Amino acid sequence: MATVQTLQTFFETQLTFIQNHQQYKKIMALPKPQRWASWIGIFLVSQVIVFGLLYLFFGKIVVIGFLACILAGLATGLGALPALFLKDVSNRVFSSLLGAAAGVMLAATAFSLIIPGMDFGNTLWPGKGLWIVSIGMLMGALFLHFADKKLPHLHFESENNEHLDSLKKISLFIIAITIHNFPEGMSVGVSFGSGDLNNGLVLSIAIALQNIPEGLAVALPLVALGFNKWKAVGIATLTGLVEPIGGLLGITMVTVFTPILPLAMGFAAGAMLFVISEEIIPETHAKGRSRCATFALMGGFIMMMLLDNLLG
Repeated sequence: MATVQTLQTFFETQLTFIQNHQQYKKIMALPKPQRWASWIGIFLVSQVIVFGLLYLFFGKIVVIGFLACILAGLATGLGALPALFLKDVSNRVFSSLLGAAAGVMLAATAFSLIIPGMDFGNTLWPGKGLWIVSIGMLMGALFLHFADKKLPHLHFESENNEHLDSLKKISLFIIAITIHNFPEGMSVGVSFGSGDLNNGLVLSIAIALQNIPEGLAVALPLVALGFNKWKAVGIATLTGLVEPIGGLLGITMVTVFTPILPLAMGFAAGAMLFVISEEIIPETHAKGRSRCATFALMGGFIMMMLLDNLLG
């Protein structure tokens, strides 16, 4: 838990620094319409700078990829919106949503990461693509395994139990979603960084679809804890916005160092398979609705398989 406390202290220190900054105080002292306009203006200027630099150094496909990462991350907020009107959803609906998300991710992992990764590997090193991607997959799974050990967090099945009576547990929520979303964003970035626009779009759609039930899973317990509903949706949205950071890393890494692309695609695939097996599928079977979740998983897989082939 020392690592969690260190991270929490770091974020609290940074937040205090920002709140004590003179420019921040000036903006917060403005009337509400002007205050919102200032924050929106700052955000838009920052995006123009980021996208401009990406286009200048890496080109159009990378810019589209980064935008896709942002939109996929925002899907977490979209999924959290029902928390504004509901305090709970039925186990059948929630398990089916997670099952469909698992199917979508499985198909995206196979058709948008593993198979293209092997193709790229065989192009660079004939006959060795399979082994390079396999090594990358093991590295991705081991990375999340050790991250899970180093950064203890609440798993999906722990979200509604009695341990959430303490708001201090919220920091563990943020860490859990960060662990999940970072490699997902990285996988989208790696896919776009390969230069294959269609493949990147398919994977970003898959991640966005997967993020919708995840956003609901984050927001509903926060509302149950007494959080303001809009604040709960905002927190869920922010957890999804970790993905553009991973996406930017994936894009720039494989764009600058092209020979590591097959390894990077394997790494992203291994990380996603770890999340599916460790977190999502066990949760779909935890509340007695495993048959609904199983068919939803198959439906999600088929839908993503069709989408991949139609766009391809």
